[in-house]
Amino acid sequence: MSSQSRRRFLKSGIALAATGIAAPSLVRHLHAESVNDRIQAAFVGTGPMGRGDCRNFADVCDLVAICDLDEAYGLASAMKDRKINNGKLETCSDYRRILDRKDVDIVGIATPDHWHIKIAIEALLAGKHVFCEKPLTLTVEEGRLVRDAVKKTGKVFQVGTMQRSMKVFHDAVLIVRKGHLGKIKRVVCHIDGGLSCPTIPKAAVPSTLDWNIWQGQAPEAEYVATTEILERFGCPLNTRGHHEFRWFFDYAGGKFTDWGAHHVDIALWALQQDGPGQGPAKLNPVIAEHPVPMKDGHPLVQDQYQTATKFQVDCPMPNDVMLEIVSHSPHGLGVFFEGTEGKLHVNRQRIKGNVYENEKVQDSFTEDDYRGLYKGKPIESANEMIAHKKNMLTCIREGGLPVSDVYSHVQEINFCHIACIATRLGRELTWDAKNEKFVGDDHANTFLARKQRKGFEIPNV
Repeated sequence: MSSQSRRRFLKSGIALAATGIAAPSLVRHLHAESVNDRIQAAFVGTGPMGRGDCRNFADVCDLVAICDLDEAYGLASAMKDRKINNGKLETCSDYRRILDRKDVDIVGIATPDHWHIKIAIEALLAGKHVFCEKPLTLTVEEGRLVRDAVKKTGKVFQVGTMQRSMKVFHDAVLIVRKGHLGKIKRVVCHIDGGLSCPTIPKAAVPSTLDWNIWQGQAPEAEYVATTEILERFGCPLNTRGHHEFRWFFDYAGGKFTDWGAHHVDIALWALQQDGPGQGPAKLNPVIAEHPVPMKDGHPLVQDQYQTATKFQVDCPMPNDVMLEIVSHSPHGLGVFFEGTEGKLHVNRQRIKGNVYENEKVQDSFTEDDYRGLYKGKPIESANEMIAHKKNMLTCIREGGLPVSDVYSHVQEINFCHIACIATRLGRELTWDAKNEKFVGDDHANTFLARKQRKGFEIPNV
């Protein structure tokens, strides 16, 4: 196929995906396999993101079990979904039941961030392949733990940063890598700011939720929530639990580990700075605003959202590139590349830049270029969510690393963690990327790991 006809074909495939119809010749029909050969998956965490993942896995393999700690929030909603509930689906509230099943090949995880690594490592040790939503880790230490577990078990591990399966980002990465923008001088990762809220009152824990277990490794805290219901997520608005957990440092890193996990990943992928020992030399928090008072990097208030609302962190990178992680910019949400020969802005909706509008540039990309980004594997669907899951299944059958592997993801999410730490402390930090620690700042290094609550410790492989 010529590059021009291939481009038209891929565009038509994307158009079909938007209507829910997969481009037939782009899809490998995994359902044609015999029952005995079919891969079986189970999923832990069936909130909005988890339910979407369950629907995707149900398209490409057999979904045999789901687990959620909150029967009303997670399980009940999932069981109403006919695509998820095939009539033979096991449900449970304890993920260890899934790990004990010998017939489960893949364990998917879409719990709150602070539970990701414990479940993931235990699943690996139980002989399962793992799909885990981003951000994979809560701390830099957890990145080391999960890398060690993957190396020891040899299992396939795909992270849910599905932008790596989106053609719009493939094109942007290739434009940068092939030098169409000239020498890159500046990259801006616009990830939006966090939220603030008034004081959240104490509330009774829902009868369907075991609050002690939900907190996991995090310090014990009182349950706070308003009575207002946020229909989109099916949970109380302004709460320490469920969807709003991401605004509390005990469980997440706010926008740094939310949208940062996506856009910083694309920036490093394009710059080819997502390998071992790569990353920024320094982190300078030019702007760092939080919705509650902070002392020594820790919030002084526990009943309001805590993570940064407005920020700019300047990060000098190799080859004289300045990478900025910002909450606000004139470019808007996405990644902006500035080179000596041109500029480019990319997000999930489009690429904007004169270079991309030049058809000769687009037509210069070959099938091998795209497969190279996919580590030699084919892109098996125009629907990026399905393609991401199929890529994992292909690696299980054929070997090799998936497009969003543990090693590159840990590099980029560590970047997000240390940028967040810089804003919490409000001072410039020097980073030793090879040894994964701050230089000459013992206090900053205390943020690279968390004390784990007794009974919820993460296995150290």
